[in-house]
Amino acid sequence: MLEVKTKLNPKIWGSNCDFTFSFQLLKTRHCLSLNFARQPSVQPALLRFLQPRFTAKPLRRRCSLSRIKMSRGEDKPARSALAPYEEAMEALSSLITKRSRADKSNSGDRFELLFDYIKILELEEPIKQMKVIHVAGTKGKGSTCTFTESILRNCGFHTGLFTSPHLIDVRERFRLDGADICEQKFLAYFWWCYDRLKESASDEVPMPTYFRFLALLAFKIFAAEQVDVAILEVGLGGKYDATNVVEKPVVCGISSLGYDHMEILGNTLGQIAGEKAGIFKRGVPAFTVPQPDEAMRVLEAKASELDVTLKVAAPLDASLQSSIHLGLEGEHQYTNAGLAMALCSTWLQRTGHVEVDYITETGSLPEQFLKGLATATLQGRAQIEPDKVIECETPGDLVFYLDGAHSPESMDVCAKWFSLAIKDDYQQQNSINNQLHETGTSCEPPQMEHYQKSNKSSTQILLFNCMSVRDPQLLLPRLMSACAMHGIYFKKALFVPNISVYYKVGTGSTIPADNQVDISWQLTLQRFWENLVREKGRDMAKNADQICEEGSADDTEKGTRSCENSTVFPSLPVAINWLRDNVRKNQSVRFQVLVTGSLHLVGDVLKLVKK
Repeated sequence: MLEVKTKLNPKIWGSNCDFTFSFQLLKTRHCLSLNFARQPSVQPALLRFLQPRFTAKPLRRRCSLSRIKMSRGEDKPARSALAPYEEAMEALSSLITKRSRADKSNSGDRFELLFDYIKILELEEPIKQMKVIHVAGTKGKGSTCTFTESILRNCGFHTGLFTSPHLIDVRERFRLDGADICEQKFLAYFWWCYDRLKESASDEVPMPTYFRFLALLAFKIFAAEQVDVAILEVGLGGKYDATNVVEKPVVCGISSLGYDHMEILGNTLGQIAGEKAGIFKRGVPAFTVPQPDEAMRVLEAKASELDVTLKVAAPLDASLQSSIHLGLEGEHQYTNAGLAMALCSTWLQRTGHVEVDYITETGSLPEQFLKGLATATLQGRAQIEPDKVIECETPGDLVFYLDGAHSPESMDVCAKWFSLAIKDDYQQQNSINNQLHETGTSCEPPQMEHYQKSNKSSTQILLFNCMSVRDPQLLLPRLMSACAMHGIYFKKALFVPNISVYYKVGTGSTIPADNQVDISWQLTLQRFWENLVREKGRDMAKNADQICEEGSADDTEKGTRSCENSTVFPSLPVAINWLRDNVRKNQSVRFQVLVTGSLHLVGDVLKLVKK
């Protein structure tokens, strides 16, 4: 028998957490006892944290507020079928509301409850002490936060970044010093928060909903890890967002505004701007980017009401663009980078770390700013990924261009980026071939195989899905027209349901059988696309039948629905396999696939194709 009296790590479990730990391992018996001297409320979370580390066998739990004992003496132990991380994901999934986001009763949704949760978690004072940068917006807020974090990290600060949504793993939402929080820390903080809230839950103060819990968890993580700066990206809107419990941030930012989430935020730019401006706090300086007049008027009016100094951060100077490399691709990122630099410069001034405004007073950028801009990374935005399967067979023949654009304005930006990206790729490969031809350079076979792909023709495929609350009439025409302006026409559009579902979180979610999937929304998207192609003319569909095979009777039985210019697949893996099969059947063609319309779709594709 081993008995140890010790104190829990106060960063995770709070202060005054003395307890007695006893562990006994015999051939026929396992016994774990925990005796909490002062804070029995931490008991369930600590049990989950310790158990997998001290025994290979799941132990039956008998809970008491003062003591826990587990032994093999009472029948067989109750085994959990889930790994510790998946158990946490199951608990998190239970917080997802089944209500439609468009439900009008969502407005505000008892925002005041957040302050009850903060009190339960003893986060009132830690949140007040945080040096927060708070960012809202329709487009670019995630990129702005990413640039901001990278800059301040390169300035030597201990950073915390909270963003949404995640693409593959929920831990992506919580970044410490530029890296996703590790699983061990995540589980410790998760159960600490979850169990405390569960114990205190009542009809008056129920468990928080999914995003609210994640925001509370972010505050707990950043407080316990004692970050120097917490960069918070608003989830939706601003006024009633869970991140808006911060009463005195150091500085606020509003990225580009546009039409999105109109079922909640309003149908005009003015209404949307009013919701975003809800993060403004009295006397706290704020920055925005050039906005449409209607939106700017509302932002200025809200700022005036709260004595907020609102300034417009200019996009990164065009004269500097050639000498500054951005880690995030796309011309629109110069606007987000400009906003990030303004937020960082103001944060450094207001927290007493510098005396001058680097941007307006020196006219030059410190090396740390330049490095931060160059090394920023964000998955799912202007990201290029070769398919891991085809890359091993014929490198470069199946490449995915991923961008989570899901608003009309972002469709324009996405289309421009995609069009320029595939043209740059073509020009770079031609340049390589010309150099080889002029110099007579000989390459090893693998290298030569890579260069030979530039002699192949390219075809562009669209892989698309969007939430049913969005209007495809505002998205698909903008995407099609913007690509056409650059001479890019999709040979085929593929519509798929997401693997990720909105009512379950986890990396190990099972994919439902194809015949169980509702593809009615994807069929709606397909009908709209076919009509759009006919309206716009035949240019973008020419020669499509020479490259992409039409669905057969067998396909129909499997749930695939093919039209002349598009196909609906019952699942994303079926669509990916279809692409791979077509690459193998058409050795003279390179497939360039634009994946857009949904960050959830982008994340699902990355799970399947990324090495």
